[in-house]
Amino acid sequence: MPQRAPIGAILQQMGVVSFEQVEEALEFQKNDGCRLGEALIKLGYAQAEQVTQALAKQYHLAYIDLNAIDIPEEIVGLLTPEIAIENKVIPVQTKDRSVVVALQDPLDFVTLDNIRFILNKEIECMLATPEALDSALSRYYRPQKDLEEELEKLEDTSDIELRGEFDDIDGLEGDDAPVIRLVQAIISEAIKQRSSDIHIEPFESNLRVRYRVDGMCIEQDSPPKRLQGAIISRIKIMAKMDMAEKRRPQDGSIKMRLLGREFDFRVSALPSTYGESVVLRILDKEEGLVSLDILGFDESDYARFKKLIKRPNGIFLVTGPTGSGKTTTLYSTLRELNKPNVKIITAEDPIEYHLAGVNQCRVNRKVGLSFSKIIRSMLRQAPNIILVGEIRDRETADTAIQAALTGHLVFSTLHTNDAPSALPRLMDLGVKPFLVSSAIIGIMAQRLLRVLCNSCKEAYTPNEAELATIGLSQKDLENGQVYRSVGCPDCGYRGFRGRKGIFELMVMSSEIREMTFKEAESSEIRKEARAQGMVTLQEDAIRKVLNGMTSIQEVLRVTAAQEFFH
Repeated sequence: MPQRAPIGAILQQMGVVSFEQVEEALEFQKNDGCRLGEALIKLGYAQAEQVTQALAKQYHLAYIDLNAIDIPEEIVGLLTPEIAIENKVIPVQTKDRSVVVALQDPLDFVTLDNIRFILNKEIECMLATPEALDSALSRYYRPQKDLEEELEKLEDTSDIELRGEFDDIDGLEGDDAPVIRLVQAIISEAIKQRSSDIHIEPFESNLRVRYRVDGMCIEQDSPPKRLQGAIISRIKIMAKMDMAEKRRPQDGSIKMRLLGREFDFRVSALPSTYGESVVLRILDKEEGLVSLDILGFDESDYARFKKLIKRPNGIFLVTGPTGSGKTTTLYSTLRELNKPNVKIITAEDPIEYHLAGVNQCRVNRKVGLSFSKIIRSMLRQAPNIILVGEIRDRETADTAIQAALTGHLVFSTLHTNDAPSALPRLMDLGVKPFLVSSAIIGIMAQRLLRVLCNSCKEAYTPNEAELATIGLSQKDLENGQVYRSVGCPDCGYRGFRGRKGIFELMVMSSEIREMTFKEAESSEIRKEARAQGMVTLQEDAIRKVLNGMTSIQEVLRVTAAQEFFH
């Protein structure tokens, strides 16, 4: 049998480490008692992926990045959670006579023999990093404890009959009803995971439960299909919806106290092919309202923004797609401006958070109470500041502009991709150019980026190709350090925890007003705004990569790569 090359020599051949670094690691190994690969990682000379790839070469095995693949449920199910977690092994593929498994130690022959015996098949090995293996085991085999316990209870339940349509709702009324406990567990687990939404989606053969965490939908352990009617019925009871109506969309709301905090839930039920799809939007009364200084502003943009919002009159617009944090920014702004000597009135659809000291009005189109009608009524109450939830049509836009021109400070949102595009958009709605140019004082576009988990993020040096995707070069790294996501228990093995905004703040100057009056193209306005110092969304994103807040991959997920070269 040929002698295997030493791991240090393989890493040298790969160009990862030098001879001197290997010698230093050997000395470190003697004192620490660890393996050479671990020593190189601890000294910062190699990364876990590189050492694992070298080990794979040493033992003539394949390397696998478990974070980059999705393992089918039927493959994962070949091993029970107890066996997979205890042996630190996960099946990734099946062949005619064998099963391919990922593990971290190529010399763990005892484990391989155990798995071979359990599966009664030959075993082929692939090597994965310990971190990626732990993350995969957590993702596939460690379901949320509360949900698992409730599902187990439901499997053993015989005191109530659970039917698909759940005709007999009386069975849900007792405090000990298993479905009540299950729904409570689903909601509680969502809050523990910092979710913004709970999605309960019926399909032909299963009922899918997903949580939206930091903007990403994450599938959870799902209840049996037979409980679909019971679960949806329970939520509709809580939200005071019409139980008999299953053919039309419905909206409702729930107020609950969980984990020592007050929560509001906006509930939406939508008829679909296999039943009603239900979404619960979670509104945390205590943590949902944040101060301006933690939204993610760069220092220079923050100073300009605070100066703008203290103007006595004019319109300030926040733009971006749905879910980009516009409402949060506006609520934070109102909190900043809310003083005893300032009267603030809002027109919202719907009211997401209740602000102490602020007069909030909800749009009700059933009785003809639109944004524009609320604004006209507001003006009779002499407010200093007005918030219009969204400008959707010419009537609302004209009314908001008239309010701004008559001495009020107006905040609102608009659906455009960047700040300069908001000006032509208002004119597309039918607002006259001279009104747009005279009323607007500033426009801010924004997006939300996931923030790298501080407990596990990893510093590294990206190659030229990766840097080029966001318009950077190695020279730019002199001004900062780039990090990537890893995953740990603190972040639920996702590598990210929380989100921050990236912003593009355009202040209306005399030159931009003149261009707006002449109906210039948004590209020309953008060019002028950049010449006057506007930092684009992409440039702000790059700042957050270089200061270690987020990763290159996250920036590319939120912002298209080609936008960095405009």
